[in-house]
Amino acid sequence: MISALSSRARRLLADDRAVAATEFAIVVPFMLVLYVGGVELGNGLAMNVKVSATAHSVADMVTQNTAVTSSQMDGILAAASAIMAPYPTKSGSTSLMTITVSGVSTDSNGNATVQWSRSTSSTGARQKGDPMTLSKFTGPSGTTNANISLVLSEVTYDYAPNLGFTIAGTVKLSDSYYLFPRCSTNSPATSSFPYYDVKYPATKTCTCVEHLQKKTC
Repeated sequence: MISALSSRARRLLADDRAVAATEFAIVVPFMLVLYVGGVELGNGLAMNVKVSATAHSVADMVTQNTAVTSSQMDGILAAASAIMAPYPTKSGSTSLMTITVSGVSTDSNGNATVQWSRSTSSTGARQKGDPMTLSKFTGPSGTTNANISLVLSEVTYDYAPNLGFTIAGTVKLSDSYYLFPRCSTNSPATSSFPYYDVKYPATKTCTCVEHLQKKTC
């Protein structure tokens, strides 16, 4: 009997049938995790690029004007939302993305404050007069961040992974851009603080091209 058991044990140890299937069963869970993680990471990175592009585009479109009306600002924000395509910007009636654009000016000491702000969210706009913190810099000609005007664009997006939501939950993607206005209409040499070059809300739209051509605006 012992001899028979020993013989069966030797045959079992020497039997290599279904080894590949066993190894595959062990590896598959790890392969699936890597695959799903790669897909979600790729989607997240692609959306993050879209968020950055949206922030830059909003600031770029606003700074091409010296005066922006409320309706034009609505159009800029609506057009910017389309940059996120094909990714959704709403989940049912809930907005997944918030775009906020603000005009910021600094005084002679470099202290920055908000001059105007508009957002796609009812609670997203900054309050006029709110202080802002800007990084100090010195330009090639010795200029600093005193008596300057900037347009700040901020975008946030709530990304909910399709397959990894229970693990990661909602991931908030965000980016912001500061851009200088394309043309100056209000500076320390011609006016007093605040020195903001993109006026909002204005009664009439005026682009930099129209301003430089010395039209009515």
